[in-house]
Amino acid sequence: MTKQTHSFQAEVAQLLHLVTHSLYSNKEIFLRELISNASDACDKLRFEAINDSGLYESDPDLKVKLSFDKDARTLTITDNGIGMSAQEAIDHLGTIAKSGTRDFVSKLSGDQKADSQLIGQFGVGFYSGFIVADKITVESRRAGMKETEGVRWVSAGAGDFEVETLTRPERGTSVILHLRDDALEYANAWKLKDIVNKYSDHISLPIVMEKEEWKEGELINPSDENGGRQPGGMVKTGEWETVNQATALWTRPKKDISDEQYTEFYKQISHDYEAPLTWTHNRVEGSTEYTQLLYIPAKAPMDLWNRDKKAGIKLYVKRVFIMDDAESLLPTYLRFVKGVVDSADLPLNVSRELLQESRDVKAIRDGCTKRVLSMLEDLAKHDQLPAATEGADGVTDVVSDEDKAKAGKYTKFYAEFGAVLKEGLGEDFANKDRLARLARFASTTTDTVSVSFADYKARMKEGQEAIYYITAETLAGAKNSPQLEVFKKKGIEVLLMTDRVDEWALNFVHEFDGTPLQSVAKGAVDLGKLQDEAEKKAAEEAAETLKPLLAKLKEALKDKAEDVRLTTRLVDSPACLVVQDAGMSMQLARMLKQAGQAAPEVKPVLEVNAEHALVKKLDGSVHFHDLAHILFDQALLAEGGLPDDPAAYVKRVNALLA
Repeated sequence: MTKQTHSFQAEVAQLLHLVTHSLYSNKEIFLRELISNASDACDKLRFEAINDSGLYESDPDLKVKLSFDKDARTLTITDNGIGMSAQEAIDHLGTIAKSGTRDFVSKLSGDQKADSQLIGQFGVGFYSGFIVADKITVESRRAGMKETEGVRWVSAGAGDFEVETLTRPERGTSVILHLRDDALEYANAWKLKDIVNKYSDHISLPIVMEKEEWKEGELINPSDENGGRQPGGMVKTGEWETVNQATALWTRPKKDISDEQYTEFYKQISHDYEAPLTWTHNRVEGSTEYTQLLYIPAKAPMDLWNRDKKAGIKLYVKRVFIMDDAESLLPTYLRFVKGVVDSADLPLNVSRELLQESRDVKAIRDGCTKRVLSMLEDLAKHDQLPAATEGADGVTDVVSDEDKAKAGKYTKFYAEFGAVLKEGLGEDFANKDRLARLARFASTTTDTVSVSFADYKARMKEGQEAIYYITAETLAGAKNSPQLEVFKKKGIEVLLMTDRVDEWALNFVHEFDGTPLQSVAKGAVDLGKLQDEAEKKAAEEAAETLKPLLAKLKEALKDKAEDVRLTTRLVDSPACLVVQDAGMSMQLARMLKQAGQAAPEVKPVLEVNAEHALVKKLDGSVHFHDLAHILFDQALLAEGGLPDDPAAYVKRVNALLA
């Protein structure tokens, strides 16, 4: 059989059913989608009118109209935006998932062509109308075309549609929904206003509806006031009123915006059903003017660790939408932040390359980064409620309700995003110190990830000269590491770092407030003033006495260990593995190999405990070679690694046990 190419076929009615009932779980979302489409149509007109102001015709005031007719069972969404020609109606409305926005941008040329990636939709919002309608009629005329060149598009969503020409004096589009029996509640002014306020209040265009007022019913007996009246009802006055704020939410004064409105706006832009953890709303003035409304989510998304995923905030210029997921306005390690930036300074026809290189964009990026970090610092400061204290005047300090509301929030934030935040230690040199203050770890004094560098430093022992830490794959592995034994003996706190990013991030953090950071698994342990002279002398004497044994061990393990030496860091264990101060840790080498990266061969240093019975047994043993290898492999297992030849290790242990 010769090779043939076939196109996929689709059962349109079934496909429409899937689109309308699977993509949208909330019935009333249809109105948000259609209002959003109407707003986009007006934005497209603004865009094209930059070069051709005649497109406004005699109607420069852009708006969206909502109207309904209970008797006719219709709901109409009308805009005076760009409109459609007959062919555009066929192409865009007759093709499921074809975006008019995307097609609009594809026709641009020159510098405008660069904007083609800035705007784009899925092309399914229109079909959400079939959630509540059994038939949709669209009447439209494109701006700049003759009145007689209007188009009417009609479909019942069953696989076909009708198109005919009509005379339409006004430009723009009317979407007429013929409501189903179970959707007649949407032919109600109160219901429509509620949905607009809930989902579309931030739309910068006026959304207008015809006013209604209460009218008493007619007298049952015209000449008898006491005879009763017919039921009254709401009647339309013929006057149109704006039912949304008609200004973008972020442009309003903070005092005029409720927490509920902030939360609802966050849900709209993030598609997150949970309320945000916190937010910040500011207007920045100066050489670069912009408004920022930034949110920190309460929960991390499933794809948080995908650094290649487009993530960012929405960019507007003078309240005109420019781009979604503006990655260049926030660093990658803050990719979880959602929100809006509205600039007064950036040019409207801004290209992606300009966004990446512009001085103004860099200023916005720096400003947004600092604002987010300030927000996190405030949460960290109020994470733990202070204990009530009574002053000398007998007055007890009272914690404000605002500060009480922040309690515990930073702990929640760090549990979700702490590991990502630490990426900034290696990526954002300008804010490295601030990020170091925000980092939290477990320690040998607590299993909870709550210890900051500042907390650690505040309770360092007298004479301690370094902040000690250990990295491991698990908390249990870190807590039980042999490298901690001498620190536990002397009561020295050690930070336990178990995030995979820690090993990499700490390559960029060498000190905190002038105190050096020291890995307990790197280099020879030096406790400085915390180690008394008697201990040092005993260690030196032991090293001299066991010099022949150490040389013999080094020869036996020459293929595995870089060096063999006595240690003062062990108390109960016979041996442990460390690397040189400047060397790559064994954990990092393992992570690189697991990720398929080329990692240099790491030969660790074997440190042995001269006081341990197993080490003492080595000298003169007929099984010296086997014991030496078992000693190394056990130290490797304790460190979180695996022997190169597990079977050989098991064989050696079994031979000694037999």
